[in-house]
Amino acid sequence: MTSTGPQKVVALSGGIGGAKLALGLSRIVAPEHLTIIANTGDDFEHLGLAISPDIDTLKYTLAGLANAELGWGRGDETWNFMAALRDIGGEDWFNLGDRDLAIHVERTHRLAAGERLTTITKDIARSLGVGPSILPMSDSPVRTCVESDQGRLPFQDYFVRLKCAPVVKALEFEGVEDARPSPEIERALSDPDLRAVIICPSNPLISIDPILAVPGMRSAIANCKAPVIAISPIVAGKALKGPTAKMLDELGFGATASVVADRYRDLLSAYVVEADDYDDCLNAGFPFAIEAARTIMTSLDDREALARTVLATADRVRDGETRTERVTV
Repeated sequence: MTSTGPQKVVALSGGIGGAKLALGLSRIVAPEHLTIIANTGDDFEHLGLAISPDIDTLKYTLAGLANAELGWGRGDETWNFMAALRDIGGEDWFNLGDRDLAIHVERTHRLAAGERLTTITKDIARSLGVGPSILPMSDSPVRTCVESDQGRLPFQDYFVRLKCAPVVKALEFEGVEDARPSPEIERALSDPDLRAVIICPSNPLISIDPILAVPGMRSAIANCKAPVIAISPIVAGKALKGPTAKMLDELGFGATASVVADRYRDLLSAYVVEADDYDDCLNAGFPFAIEAARTIMTSLDDREALARTVLATADRVRDGETRTERVTV
């Protein structure tokens, strides 16, 4: 791509899986040109605090502070608060680290004062040294709820407290009908210098669907001038992390890369999959390009390599090269 071509990139992301690709993108896209729209359907209120798990995972990952062993939280964390809470019989099923608490307290205080989540997120990210923009999918609260064989569950109860054990029957995004994309998101998606919109390999049901369910979001993406590229979170019928495959199966969709692609059918210009899933997606007859590449990100080099592949795919689509092809990374 020449220096005079489109430079800006928007990525849609949940937590851990999406944050891996976001980190790869941050290594090859100038910070001022990278915007990440974060899922806030996982947000909830706990112990009187406003918790935004996916936003915080993205912040810690891009700041180089993430806990590589756990996959969430800070790597330099201590747990004195949780130990003291446990000693007095407090609700301890959701871990809050001592350093992590500072962000939750600050967020809660500023939300109570009437500030937008977008502004708060921007300020905290900047204080941590994060260059790219992390934008909540909306400033209005949206809460994912799980209808299950154990009744209706707030998402974090299903995900953390019950460790994804209940059978999922349906998902609902409470409050989404009143949500709207922020002006910052609208500007990012309508920017004439937009190079690509990337749907990260996050859980399509609980990370990407809440973002796309915000009224006006899907149409803004569909109408943007840039190619839209998604990366499959499913490899050979399995999710690399989290309950993606389990949830897809329980809801009757089936856990395949092509099923995920079909959920984004109206938006995509191209879809990037592992080689094992290439033929299945190609044979599905999708009206967009299918490319095979290494999508499993086990190292920092993997993250950067996939980011380069995705952006190269977007450039080829923009230049009119929409053929399907295998890519070796």
